[in-house]
Amino acid sequence: MTSAEPDGAKVASVHRMLGLTDQEYDEVTGKLGREPNPTELAMFAAMWSEHCSYKSSRIHLRTLPTEGPQVLVGPGQDAGAVDLGDGMACVFKIESHSHPSAIEPFQGAATGVGGIVRDVLSMGARPVALLDPLRFGPLDGPTNRYLFGGVVAGIGGYGNSIGVPTVGGEVKFAPCHGPNPTVNVMCVGFARADRLLFSPGGRAGSVMVLIGASTGRDGIGGVSVLASRTLEEDAHRSRPSVQIGDPFAENVLIELCLELGDRRLLRGLQDLGGAGLTCAVSESTARAGLGADIDLDEVPLREPGMEPFEILTSESQERMLAIVDPEDVVEVERICRKWGLSVRLVAKLRGGGQLFVRHEGRLVARVPARALAEEAPVYERPMRRPAWLDRLREDDLVRAPLAIPVEDAFLAVLGSPGVASMRWVYEQYDSMVQGQTVLGPASGLSDAAVIRVDGTTKAVAISTDGNGRFGFLDPYLAGAHAVAESARNVAVVGARPLAVTNCLNFGNPERPEVMWAFSEAVRGMGDACRALGTPVTGGNVSIGCSREMGSPPAGWRCISWAGRSRSWEPASSPRSSWGRCPVALPCWTWRPSIASTSFFTSAPGRISWPPPTTARTAAWRLRWPSRPWRGAWGSPCRCPTKGTPPTSRCSRNRLPGLWSPRDPVARTCWNSWPPWAGCRWHGWE
Repeated sequence: MTSAEPDGAKVASVHRMLGLTDQEYDEVTGKLGREPNPTELAMFAAMWSEHCSYKSSRIHLRTLPTEGPQVLVGPGQDAGAVDLGDGMACVFKIESHSHPSAIEPFQGAATGVGGIVRDVLSMGARPVALLDPLRFGPLDGPTNRYLFGGVVAGIGGYGNSIGVPTVGGEVKFAPCHGPNPTVNVMCVGFARADRLLFSPGGRAGSVMVLIGASTGRDGIGGVSVLASRTLEEDAHRSRPSVQIGDPFAENVLIELCLELGDRRLLRGLQDLGGAGLTCAVSESTARAGLGADIDLDEVPLREPGMEPFEILTSESQERMLAIVDPEDVVEVERICRKWGLSVRLVAKLRGGGQLFVRHEGRLVARVPARALAEEAPVYERPMRRPAWLDRLREDDLVRAPLAIPVEDAFLAVLGSPGVASMRWVYEQYDSMVQGQTVLGPASGLSDAAVIRVDGTTKAVAISTDGNGRFGFLDPYLAGAHAVAESARNVAVVGARPLAVTNCLNFGNPERPEVMWAFSEAVRGMGDACRALGTPVTGGNVSIGCSREMGSPPAGWRCISWAGRSRSWEPASSPRSSWGRCPVALPCWTWRPSIASTSFFTSAPGRISWPPPTTARTAAWRLRWPSRPWRGAWGSPCRCPTKGTPPTSRCSRNRLPGLWSPRDPVARTCWNSWPPWAGCRWHGWE
């Protein structure tokens, strides 16, 4: 057996090609106490990429609120989880697959669905719903139409095949998203709270079992070649870095992993996504404070002659790494054979914190697990407010005469792709499979989807929202508005918002204007979440979402909410259930504006200052009534208008609102001043 000694001169000429800077290469050398060999260098390049390490964004993400009594699992795991009561948990996560989708739209979008489903599955939850917020360039270009059709087909093809309903999302169009679309996918799952799987799992002596598809060369370098870089004109050459999905293998993998969890045979479960086996092993061992012996000869290969670094960093799909006790290996192998999936023992946990990687009888890598998974450099990038923003504020289209007749402008808005019906899109998705969808995209009744918790009367409302036009004008307000809009969508179907996950899509973080926009967006999200009293359970940062270095650094932030409803029945008919909805109240300095609306992007063809604003110190409050109003139907009510029809006006409120006599009651009041001054006769504080 030979030692893992490097050829330093040869490696030094490679690290830049792998995305490592000279300073990062020196840090790797310092952590190892020697020069890294090519295999070790590939492992560090993958794990220290922007996609895996969040080295440019972590310093800002730390400012977000992440704790709350409802949070069962917060940031740092494959997905977040919140308590639904009665021993049930909701697991949810959103991620992007934009760069692969720009190269190969069908497979890029399809494998994005598969990856986020496995993230939820790795927590021990059954995936029950998908949502897909999408952004494309204008459809008058053939490339954008090709990407649009391919992405939608990929999401529908994969999601329909694995039997997970696609119940919601968004589709918008803007020049900054072409020809590099923004493809985000959210997955929601349910599990028993006491059955959740999350690290640290396993102990010294536990074994790591690789389950699922064989390993090939597809996806090698995905996190460093694609996900962590800005695409250039020759991006088609990165096509081999796009993974190839098999949804039918994924369907079997889901059922297999859920059976292993039900039989209590798993100590941990990890998806082999970005950085492949390197990420799955290093993160699992680092969280447990352990090391591992890894035998690459045991990894089933799809192609002969694969090098160690290829096996370690391949992102071939439909694979999971399970941590099991030695005495349970035989039973795990029996269940895997029953489902017809490959199962191989590829690693064994050990003390010391070192990863020893062997291939063909020789040691090819020896690295500390924590150095890979937890000790990547963290950068505080320079930030600068763009000068063009001041010039944009001087361009007030609201005061300028409209260049076309109002009638033509009205028709232009209705005919714009972002406003017109998305029926062509959602009809390609199966939104009713599993039979738990209460409100889906075809209902036309709500911007939030509602999923019933099987075996209970509970339901979960989910929504994804984000406004790129606001982000162009004011990133802070865009982050806050995205949180508030998604929360309102969840609230109006009768659910109490519980927690947030986010996907932040921005350009090159080395541009000061981009980092300024990113930091402002995170600050706005944080302020809105604190005002609402809701935590962030995790998320994703996708950088390099613009091909052109001179493009605006606005970025796009997608906010996803999960809310809990005591009963799914009211949500099935929102038009008749106003009495069960909470109230969304704008803050007291709300300023309306049409400058950044679909009207101005469709008629004049551009947006201008100002966007709608809200108070930055107390953004929003979603309030539930402290006690129900029953009027003539129940307990006494001192309001003079008691017993009147639901459409009656409340004479005690300075500006009118509507109420319903149903129990529990929440008045819908959009224009009261101040916003917290609801009808005190009806129990509002």
